[in-house]
Amino acid sequence: MDTVGLWSLVRFAHVAGAALWVGGQLALSLVILPLARRLLAPEAKARFTAEAGRRFGMLTGAVFLPVQLGTGIAMAWHKGVTWASLAEPGYGRTLAAKLALFVLVMAAAAAHGIAHSRHRADLARTLAVVSLVGSLGIILLATALPAT
Repeated sequence: MDTVGLWSLVRFAHVAGAALWVGGQLALSLVILPLARRLLAPEAKARFTAEAGRRFGMLTGAVFLPVQLGTGIAMAWHKGVTWASLAEPGYGRTLAAKLALFVLVMAAAAAHGIAHSRHRADLARTLAVVSLVGSLGIILLATALPAT
């Protein structure tokens, strides 16, 4: 059995960060927000959901994004990925699709926060679903990439 080396730790940080992001989205969407809607008075629900979203957004900006970007770039460098290789069939195109979906998910998540702050509940909910479904798509694409 091989020992756990630097690249195993980098990959672990990348996968753990993705698990926390998607797991957080799922926990908020499937457990926390439905309970808040059912158990809290409308004023308390609005304040709670806004604060939960704000905290998740701050963690995303302060922890998730830097970890994902740093480890992702490091793994791509280690694997020898170039801009040109992103157009090649197999690994390159799968990684390119994952990166494009990541950009779309982050844009949807940011737009969700803006829509929520402007009291556009329907739009915010739609963008949250887009972000969650896109995040699951990223995980699906990631499983197709070989270990680095």
